Amino acid sequence: MTDAVTPKVPVDLWFDPSCPWAWMTSRWLLEVADVRPIEPRWRLMSLTVLNEDKDIPEDYRRMLVGAMGPVRVVAAAAAKYGEEVLGRLYTEIGVRFHNQGRVKDREAIPATLAEALEAAGLDPGLVSAIDSTEHDEYIRASHAEGIGLVGQEVGTPVIAVDGPEGKIAFFGPVVSPAPRGEAAGRLWDGVLLVAGTDGFFEIKRSRTRGPIFD
Repeated sequence: MTDAVTPKVPVDLWFDPSCPWAWMTSRWLLEVADVRPIEPRWRLMSLTVLNEDKDIPEDYRRMLVGAMGPVRVVAAAAAKYGEEVLGRLYTEIGVRFHNQGRVKDREAIPATLAEALEAAGLDPGLVSAIDSTEHDEYIRASHAEGIGLVGQEVGTPVIAVDGPEGKIAFFGPVVSPAPRGEAAGRLWDGVLLVAGTDGFFEIKRSRTRGPIFD
């Protein structure tokens, strides 16, 4: 007699590696994977692409131009090794960008990305993709798939999971700090409950704290 193994449910998360809130959500989703039968899968989107036709402040637009580089490097890694490497590469980039605060040093970003690639066991030479448009079609297709599930008026992250009555997709959750252990699982249960409700669109309150990474 053998114990039944609960199959894991794939959960897709679309991220831009420069976004601190997507990073927070991704760490929460890894906590969920320890207490609920889910399997996170990592997908690319781009805040640069999302905002390219929108009326946004000029300083934010300049920041977004630089944000495209890390997305291109991650896309180059996916092209060379397959999308299964995205999770560990995202972790290495995110720790450096967000926990260590190195995303703020724009001139050092290429070196930081090369370091993250090497730490993830990938070719650090892929950092050369930072200024290349070679993988932009892939980025835009992945971005369109994720944002097409939730609409243009949200950002990153986007999460999608198959529910009992079809695909459940939503932006967020935006949370700080990321819940751990069973608290992470309870938040997952609640998010699925509201997001899976037909006709449910939004629940929100003003943020009173920034990202707490530790």
